[in-house]
Amino acid sequence: MKKIVLLAIGLVALATTYAQETVETTISSDVVSSYIWRGQDLGSAAIQPTLGVGYKGLSLSAWGSYGIADPADAKEFDLTLAYTLDGLNIGITDYWFNAGGLDPDGRYFKYDAHGTNHVFEANVGYDFGFASVQWYTNFTGNDGINKDGKRAYSSYAEIAVPFKLATVDWTARAGAVPYCTTFYGTTGFAVTHLSLQATKDIKVTDAFSIPVFGQVIANPCTQKAYLVLGLTLRP
Repeated sequence: MKKIVLLAIGLVALATTYAQETVETTISSDVVSSYIWRGQDLGSAAIQPTLGVGYKGLSLSAWGSYGIADPADAKEFDLTLAYTLDGLNIGITDYWFNAGGLDPDGRYFKYDAHGTNHVFEANVGYDFGFASVQWYTNFTGNDGINKDGKRAYSSYAEIAVPFKLATVDWTARAGAVPYCTTFYGTTGFAVTHLSLQATKDIKVTDAFSIPVFGQVIANPCTQKAYLVLGLTLRP
């Protein structure tokens, strides 16, 4: 935890160096037909709210996922501290799931290294405009194990390419896990996520519209494919 605190202090110090004087607040929620994350099927229809605040490139956001069709779907609550400077972004995310971790009681405030449902992940990425790249690595918490039965420091890399076609915003993504980890269910390098997403704003009134999106997602590693439909609600 000391490393997390030191990195957070470093992010704050960096943020105070550059100006972006307005405080930005994010309040929104996605509603999705199924929850697919990095090629993994994490549940059926879900509501996924976001609450965040940002200032001078530094942001803190809370994100959750709650099943609305199947009560057995896992509940998720994530906190992300991030910093963005021009195209560069770095961050730390604390993922928490009520089930499937090391704590059968699903306690949020249990941070025991060998008995927690939290996973801590660091990421770094760069947005070139025509494409963006991201690298994510779990560094503590309920991580997976490698072939030797040791902490895998599970990692995931992704490239995203946005483009516009026929008045619709599109994004193509490709993601891969570089080595063996039970966290992603891979035995070595594996492409786990290929997707194409289309987003279109549906105008409700002159001042209000609802973004609706559809995704075709494939996981070559598990040989599974998904079609996801969703919408975003925001003030």
